[in-house]
Amino acid sequence: MMHFLPLLFFLSRTLAQYPPTSNLTTITSPLDGNITISYKSPPAGTCRTVFETQKQYTGWVHMPGNYSTNTFFWFIEAREPTTQLTIWLNGGPGSSSMIGLFTENGPCEVVELAQGKFGTTARDWGWDRASNVLYIDQPNQVGFSYDTPTNCSLDLLTSSLYTPEQQLPNSQPSTTFLNGTFSSLDKYNTANTTEIAGRAIWHMLQGFLAAFPQYSPNNTSKMGVHLFAESYGGRYGPAFATIWQEQNKRRSNGTISSKTVEINLDSVGIVNGCVDDLIQGPFYPGMTVNNTYGLTALNPTRANLALASFYAVGGCQDLITQCRAAVQAQDPENDGDVVAVNNLCANAYSTCNENVIMPYYDAGRSVYDIGHYLPDPFPSSTYLEYLNTATVLAAIGSPVNFTQTNFQVVDAFTSTGDYERQGLIPDIATLLRSGIRVGLMYGDRDYICNWLGGEAISLAVAAQTSPAYASLFPAAGYAPIIVNTTYIGGVVRQYGNLSFSRIYDAGHAAPAYQPETAFQIFARIIMGTSVSTGQEIDLQTFNTSGPLNATYTNTLPKSPAATCWVRNIPGTCTNEQKDMIVNNEGVIVNGILYDKLEDWSSPAPTSTPGVSSVSGSVSVTTTTVVQTGFFTATSTPTSKNFGIPPLHVSLPRLILPILAVMLGT
Repeated sequence: MMHFLPLLFFLSRTLAQYPPTSNLTTITSPLDGNITISYKSPPAGTCRTVFETQKQYTGWVHMPGNYSTNTFFWFIEAREPTTQLTIWLNGGPGSSSMIGLFTENGPCEVVELAQGKFGTTARDWGWDRASNVLYIDQPNQVGFSYDTPTNCSLDLLTSSLYTPEQQLPNSQPSTTFLNGTFSSLDKYNTANTTEIAGRAIWHMLQGFLAAFPQYSPNNTSKMGVHLFAESYGGRYGPAFATIWQEQNKRRSNGTISSKTVEINLDSVGIVNGCVDDLIQGPFYPGMTVNNTYGLTALNPTRANLALASFYAVGGCQDLITQCRAAVQAQDPENDGDVVAVNNLCANAYSTCNENVIMPYYDAGRSVYDIGHYLPDPFPSSTYLEYLNTATVLAAIGSPVNFTQTNFQVVDAFTSTGDYERQGLIPDIATLLRSGIRVGLMYGDRDYICNWLGGEAISLAVAAQTSPAYASLFPAAGYAPIIVNTTYIGGVVRQYGNLSFSRIYDAGHAAPAYQPETAFQIFARIIMGTSVSTGQEIDLQTFNTSGPLNATYTNTLPKSPAATCWVRNIPGTCTNEQKDMIVNNEGVIVNGILYDKLEDWSSPAPTSTPGVSSVSGSVSVTTTTVVQTGFFTATSTPTSKNFGIPPLHVSLPRLILPILAVMLGT
């Protein structure tokens, strides 16, 4: 169907976008007869990879419980044979990991081919270059995960879902109000704390790894499992890893069945992670006036007031401390079922949000990139249109339409004050002591999980790990991250198994801005090499050397003009553009609003090598470019090029404007 629609000719009825029926293979888990796995191999080109031989599986792990849980996964095999398995989680809470797959580090990105025609092209620096990758939509109801498929209405003007289906509101264009199939919208049919979500994903992985034993860590002693998470993943990553480590111990001592799969973690990566407001909170006001781009986003007096509110009696720090004491005393398992504790922690969360973090919003700038004014169009939301085409829904076998953010999960986590409930620094320190590598990477133009707070997290972790880490990690200097023979992508402090990387000229979703730099950091973390150079090192004794502070400064780029995606109106459209849509003005081509058709420029022809097209069917073209391997530096580039401009790849608006704390990220 053509996506070029003159707004003047919108119909007066509600349009429908129900997913087509698709055949899936369903098996019962060899480990647990109560768990089933439904999956398929999507047709070639649905997500184009560098090599056609790379296997892909999409599907759901169906788990029993108080409510139906059907957790979606998209697995992509590495470009070359490997024993590495990376699990990727976006944050939110409530944000789909398809954000990461299609806009940050997955093997493909979505491109426009013609009017009404999309395709995918292989991404040069996809993380499948170094590892098998498993993308998971979690917790329940996020993205393609669902409880009970339910017919609903989606209002694109507000991103709101309604059940039962509604009639088209008066004076609203029909293309902005769609009927489809989604989850039940019941906030009680999902996790409401990170702890509960982590337990569910352990069970989900048991189902997946039992169904695909060739990728299981039990298949070979050399198998390495790596957990990388972004934004709210600053909580997911450490908490989930801790749960999996505890389950391994229970498996060893016979508390749980030895038939379960041991998840042998080699590394945990945090990408622009919000980990702990007690540590990161003071750096929000600081980032507004003391960043490395010379930007004064907030009046210094107002910034000082925001900082003072953090330390005030009854302020952010005080309320977090009270919240955590109550959790320890009354809800130590973090089940989120003690009303008094939930209320206390939710109040701490809202206080930190309103008084410490949100003053920045007066600047009218993106929380994901201090260099961009709102609405922020970078990167694009084209993938949202693509994933909701009938062809793609059939290709992956989905019974539900795609949404990038689930607001029932947002509501559930907010109601328990989940973000403030638990300090995770001790858990990260324990992971380090057990021999697991921990790598933190932060784009330096992000505000909402900014690198100043990330650096403070790394120092706090070192202080709690051991006397050696407490003294030698802060003493390790910042070394350049040598990305290739001509480019330095940032700086890193590394001692032993702990590293902290500042990525230059990158916003919140760092891999979307600086894909090559992010890939090299990722590959070096999972391989246990120097994050600075990629060279093999002795992690027992290695430390970087250089300045003790990351002082490099730069100037901000020009803020891009707004682009209005109808699948993401609240996050990408100006008020004037919203009025155009409501008033039936302009034209829509491939989900983007233009003043007139002539403003849309035709993209590359469909015969372009390396592009797979999707319209009524899926077709594939091949490329002769071989893209494998890592870079190992033997010297520092003499030209010392800094600040490569960000690449224009897809990234939807994430949930942070609503939560104002975390992420798509």
